[in-house]
Amino acid sequence: MVRVTDLTPNFRHVRLLRARDKAHPAGEPNEGYDLLVPLDENGSLHLDDWKTHRAFCRVRRFARDGEERVGRLERTSDGQWYFDYEEGEDDDEIGFRLGEEQFTAGEYVSVWHDDVMRTYQVQRVERP
Repeated sequence: MVRVTDLTPNFRHVRLLRARDKAHPAGEPNEGYDLLVPLDENGSLHLDDWKTHRAFCRVRRFARDGEERVGRLERTSDGQWYFDYEEGEDDDEIGFRLGEEQFTAGEYVSVWHDDVMRTYQVQRVERP
């Protein structure tokens, strides 16, 4: 169990909700991600804190059908961020340029999910 005292002051809870697209013209408020990640002063992923606190960097994907997956934020040796749920690469979800994104309310983030790039909007960023 993660306790707030285990985290650095840079950790934030980030809520991403599916943004509008052709299939979801109003977006989808019941589909998205909850992230527990360290962010720097600009709202970008804090690499040093991630390196020292990797086990605490969590992701929870939720869907309107009630499906839920819990995993970790991971990074490849060439710098690509991804969500890892189980052993192996089959279920990994790649974040499009997550290392360059700013996780601030209103910004958009893209994630490869089920072989499709989907866009999510940052709904909130708050201390855990």
